Amino acid sequence: MAIVILLYLITGAAVFFAFNLDAKPLNEELLQWRTAVFIMLAPITLKFVVQLIAAALHVFKQRHYRSQGLLERTPRVSVIVPAWNEEVGIISTLQSVIDTRYGNLELVVVNDGSTDSTHTLISDFIARHDALVFDAQKANIVYLNLVNGGKANAMNQALQQVSGEFIITLDADSYMDPQAIVNLLKQFDGDDQIGAVAGNVIVGNRTKPIALLQQLEYVYGFFFKRADAMFNSVYVIGGAAAAYRKSVLDIVGNFDHGIITEDIEMSMRILAHGYKTRYAPDAVVFTEGPSEWKGLGKQRLRWKFGRLLTFIKHKSMFFNVSKANAYLTCLLLPVAVFVEVVLLLQPLLMAFFYTYLLLSQNFMPLLVLIGSMSALVLLQISIDAKSHFHRNIVILAPIAWIMMYAIDWVEFKALCRSLKKLVRRQTLEWQVWQRVGLGNNKLPQA
Repeated sequence: MAIVILLYLITGAAVFFAFNLDAKPLNEELLQWRTAVFIMLAPITLKFVVQLIAAALHVFKQRHYRSQGLLERTPRVSVIVPAWNEEVGIISTLQSVIDTRYGNLELVVVNDGSTDSTHTLISDFIARHDALVFDAQKANIVYLNLVNGGKANAMNQALQQVSGEFIITLDADSYMDPQAIVNLLKQFDGDDQIGAVAGNVIVGNRTKPIALLQQLEYVYGFFFKRADAMFNSVYVIGGAAAAYRKSVLDIVGNFDHGIITEDIEMSMRILAHGYKTRYAPDAVVFTEGPSEWKGLGKQRLRWKFGRLLTFIKHKSMFFNVSKANAYLTCLLLPVAVFVEVVLLLQPLLMAFFYTYLLLSQNFMPLLVLIGSMSALVLLQISIDAKSHFHRNIVILAPIAWIMMYAIDWVEFKALCRSLKKLVRRQTLEWQVWQRVGLGNNKLPQA
């Protein structure tokens, strides 16, 4: 802890020094505002530095899992794929699970009252699969065709049918890498207290600028899950690539119907019960990101609203070291809420920042921002399990800082809409957007 604090002070001093290389003298009032903003952002800076150090340590730790090779045993794994109007990509998703060739696999497909051709496609797929005369590693497929009741209900219905020791969830617009199951299971080895593991989700559709933006965002964001994994505190385990120990789910209970991000709530609940959560950067699942801004807005509204509801439900976790470690309860969760407050103020903060640059004629802070962001993005791409797949966004590294403003704007609108719904005590339904599938994208194999 002393080393972390020392490094934070050094980093803070460097940033503060950059802001004080003034080409023009500033009036006292502007200096006071600058100091106030610097102090206000100190918690975020602390979290960033701690996570950067922990993520670097995780990179070295991950080499241990890579050197393990094959699993010592092949436990029963049930892969659950919930679907609602997923005719575009459902077959590719199911086939990707079969193509993992995992030796003890159960595939559970849950059709949550789709009104398109999802049911017909799934039925035909199962019929073709069952028609295989001989396949030593043929998976057992269970199909549940339900009346529409929401994603949480679909997941809970599936949990009543599974036979696996480990449960993996996969979105119906995703594509599972052949080694994803094995690499997820490796993270559970040797510790019965590990309740859940997050996989590495990569945006696979790269034909539009909005998709490239999300691809860059995912690479950046998932890198910091390495830090959370070092503290066994990954609190956002998305349903697109999540693995659970079935015995832990039996203890903590079913997915919550009342929270639209039932996957995030489950992650928090597992941590609240004292279990550990981890991240497997080499367990890759490709997903289809929204290909138009309206769809992206719907997605982020769901994520934002659900996360706020999760924080409210698990408010007892905050600053409560008796429930979990200090990293999660005293740093990660409080700063996550604080970041939302800063997001509300971001238009004002941006106006202040760029006004300050113009008045002082000191552009060193902007150069520090551009240089550090570019270097970090290049580092994240280079160590990603599918670094070759991300070569297309290397050229975007120098402008990553400004591209993130677009995401911030979408997040800002989602936050405002979420707060409005909270005040009015409104709910949010399972959001969908127009999909084109991942079939035309060249996805790397193992």
